[in-house]
Amino acid sequence: MKRFAQRYVEFVRQPDVAPLLAVALLARMPVGMVGFAMLMFLRESLGDFTRAGTAAGINFIAMAAVGPVIGRLIDRHGPRGPLIVTGIVQPLALLAVLVSARLGLPFAVVAAAAALAGMFATPITTLTRTTWRHRFEREDDRRTAFALDAVMIEINFTLGPALIALILATAGTTVAFATAICAVFAAFLVFLASPALRYFKRNTDARHHMLGPLTEPRLLLVFVATFGLAICVGLLEVGYPAYATALAMAPFAGVLLAVNSLGSALGGAIFGGVHFKAPVERQLACAMGLMAVPVLLHAVVGPPAAFAVVAFFAGAPAVAAQSVLVSRLAPARYATEAFTWSSAFIVSGLGTGMALGGLLVETVGLPVAFVAGSAVVGSMALLALTISAPLATARATAD
Repeated sequence: MKRFAQRYVEFVRQPDVAPLLAVALLARMPVGMVGFAMLMFLRESLGDFTRAGTAAGINFIAMAAVGPVIGRLIDRHGPRGPLIVTGIVQPLALLAVLVSARLGLPFAVVAAAAALAGMFATPITTLTRTTWRHRFEREDDRRTAFALDAVMIEINFTLGPALIALILATAGTTVAFATAICAVFAAFLVFLASPALRYFKRNTDARHHMLGPLTEPRLLLVFVATFGLAICVGLLEVGYPAYATALAMAPFAGVLLAVNSLGSALGGAIFGGVHFKAPVERQLACAMGLMAVPVLLHAVVGPPAAFAVVAFFAGAPAVAAQSVLVSRLAPARYATEAFTWSSAFIVSGLGTGMALGGLLVETVGLPVAFVAGSAVVGSMALLALTISAPLATARATAD
């Protein structure tokens, strides 16, 4: 345990690491707030989970579609310009979602505003992960960085939903969504003033394939597995609010989301602090395979306390392992674009999972949504087993 803690202490003492971790925590706080707050606000305003989940899903899918384009712009021209544009447009588009739903405008208007917000989503999560690649050359340092980064984002997913749940219980869905919108703008200002931007290196002279990092077969397999993992998470994002709503305890959804993220944070910390002999490819498969069991248990566990325990174990360190693989497999000329594609597969999977979850909850019942999530993530674990490590890398990892 002492060696485990010492590894992190020595890492954080390196130049700019502590400030970058603080920025990662503060600037990404909206990632745990916006989706949940939007879903609960639209559920109340529109009257059902189907349209609410669809609008939230459209937001994520639009984010996924445009994200790689923004990533390529950042690789070629630097992050400042795209960051400023998206930092202004996204909160205005989210405000349009709030106003149009409150005024009772047609669903198409609400969906269009949600799509615009997704298209201009600030690339802060992607930029944070890319910063670690530019900051460190050694894979061991990157592994520790991505593990801490995964812990930071899980803290975001713990504190964010908990804060939204508190506001839901005391002030209602409109105030909760408005708070999330304000957090988006504040996060943009924090990141813009951070030391992260000076670590970025542009690749203006490198030749770029139209499909970018998607031309790397093993990286593409990582992205597909990531998409399936995100579908499962998206089903949980709808499943927890639906479970809490069925109990007439809507704020409890935030508690479940926070507990799930806390489990993921603990798993990420273990991943970064313990040296596993298995290749990272195999670690990714194991993390997703272990996640399938507690996700399935959601379908049969009824009491809230037991349900929360299962939610805790449904968290997994898969994101940390996935980030290490993306960093290792992506060519330098696609450093940012690879992470935007990673985010694209994550958010499109989340959007697909949320839209599917809303449909399943309203048509065939909540347990089926959890069964579907378990089946998807279990299948992705099997797919991840095919991402074999090169022989030299596997030997180096085992030594």
